[in-house]
Amino acid sequence: MTVPSTPDGAGARQEKRPWPRQVLLPLALAQFICSFAGSNMNVMIQDISEDLDTTVQGVQTAITIFLLVMAALMIPGGILTDRYGRKRCLVIGLAVYGVGALLSAVAPGLGVLILGNSILEGVGTALLIPPVYILTTLLFTNVADRARAFGAIMAMGGIGAAAGPLIGGLITSAISWRAAFVFQALVVAVIIVLTRRIDDPLPPNPGRVFDTGGAVLSATGLVLVVMGILAADDNVWLMSGLLLVGALLLVGFFRWIRAKERAGAQPLLRTDLFRNRTSNLGLITQHTQWLMLMGVSFVVAAYLQVVRGYNAIDTGVIFSASTLGLLVSSLGAARFAKKHEQRTLVMTGFAVTVCGIGLLLAMAHGEPKAWTSVPGLLLIGLGMGVMLTPSVNVVQSSFSEDQQGEISGLSRSVSNLGSSVGTAIAGTILVADPAVGPYAVALVVLAVIGFGGFAAAAKLPRAPAPAPTRQG
Repeated sequence: MTVPSTPDGAGARQEKRPWPRQVLLPLALAQFICSFAGSNMNVMIQDISEDLDTTVQGVQTAITIFLLVMAALMIPGGILTDRYGRKRCLVIGLAVYGVGALLSAVAPGLGVLILGNSILEGVGTALLIPPVYILTTLLFTNVADRARAFGAIMAMGGIGAAAGPLIGGLITSAISWRAAFVFQALVVAVIIVLTRRIDDPLPPNPGRVFDTGGAVLSATGLVLVVMGILAADDNVWLMSGLLLVGALLLVGFFRWIRAKERAGAQPLLRTDLFRNRTSNLGLITQHTQWLMLMGVSFVVAAYLQVVRGYNAIDTGVIFSASTLGLLVSSLGAARFAKKHEQRTLVMTGFAVTVCGIGLLLAMAHGEPKAWTSVPGLLLIGLGMGVMLTPSVNVVQSSFSEDQQGEISGLSRSVSNLGSSVGTAIAGTILVADPAVGPYAVALVVLAVIGFGGFAAAAKLPRAPAPAPTRQG
C-alpha cells in the first residue's frame, strides 16, 4: 500500500516502517523462546531434583504449572493486547519473562523455581504471544505472505519445543541447569532490542472493556481441570473433585459470557468465535498437536534419564532427531501449502506422528541402545512440522481483523492447554512408576489421542474458506 505524502513529514516517517519480513525475526524468536522454555526442563529433571532436593514429580509439577499459567491467561492476554497495544504488551511480556528466567537461575528451592519459571515466565508468555500472532495477521495482509509468516513462526515454535532438550542438555552438561535460564534471559534481551523495528499497525483501544469475572472463571476452571489430572496418581477423590469443580466453572464461564452478550455488555470472548465449524476443528487439531508433542517429550525424556540412566546431554542428543525432522518438514511448509490442501497436510502430520509413537513403542522392549528412540522421534518431528502451520492458518484466517485479538488469545490458550494436559497426562502415568510398562501405556494413550486429532482433521473443509471481510 502506498503511503501518501504529507506536508508535515508524517508520510515520510511511515515510509520508513520496515517491510513486514524484516519484523518477522523478533516475532519468530519470541515464539521460539516460549516453546523452548516448555520443553528444555525435561532433560534437567534429574539435575534439578538433586540440586533443589526435590523429586521428579516436583519438577513435573513446575513444568505443568508453567504450561498451565500460559493456557489460563492467554485469553485475557489477547484482550489486554487490544486494550493497551500490541507492541507494548509484547515488550512488557518479554520483560516479565526475562525477570522470571533470571529468578529461576538463582532459585534456592522448588518454590522459587515455580515462582520464576512457572508463574513469571508463564505470565510473560501469556502477554507476549497474542501480540505475535495479531501483529503477524495485521502486517502480512497478503494470504500467501501470511501463510509463509505463520509457517516461519510455527517452525520456530516447533523447533524451540523440539530443540529444547538438546540445547538444554548441552548447557546443563557444559555449565549447569541454571545457565539454561540465563540463556533464555539473554535471548529475551535480544528480542526486546529487535522489537524497536516493529510499528503497531493499529492504535490501542483503551475503551476495550476487560471482563474480570470471565477471566477469573475461565482461568480457575482450566487450572483446576489440569490439577485434577496431576492428582490422579495421588488421590482419586481429590482428582474427581478438582475435575468436577473445574468443569462446573468452565460451564459457568460460558453461561457468564452468554449473559453478558444478552445484556449488551462486552464479554471476555464472544460466543460467535465458537460457531465457526472450520475454526473449531482447527482448534481441536492445535490442542492435540501440542498435547502429543509435549507429552511425548516429557515421557521420553523422563524414561531415558530415570530408567536408562542417560545424562542431560545424552538425552538432548537423542532428541535432536525430532528437531531435525521438524526442521526439515517446516522448511518445506511453503512448498507443501502450494501443492496440498491444509486438510491433507494436517491429516498427514497426525498419521506420521502416530507412526513415530508406534516406533517408540516397538523399540522400547529391545536392547537399551541409545539409538532406539531416534527413528520414532524423527518421524514425530516430521509429522509435527507438516501440520503445525496449516492448523494455525486455518484458525487465524477464519476471522476478520477486529476479532484477531480474541481468536489469537483463544488459539494460543487451546494450544498451551494441550501442552499442559499432555505433560500432566503422560507424566502422571510415568511418574507413578517410571519403568517400561508405564512408559508404553503413556505412549499408547498419546497415540490414541493422535487418532482423535486425525479424525478432527478429516472433517476440515477440502479447500480453505476465504477470510471474512472486516466488520464495523
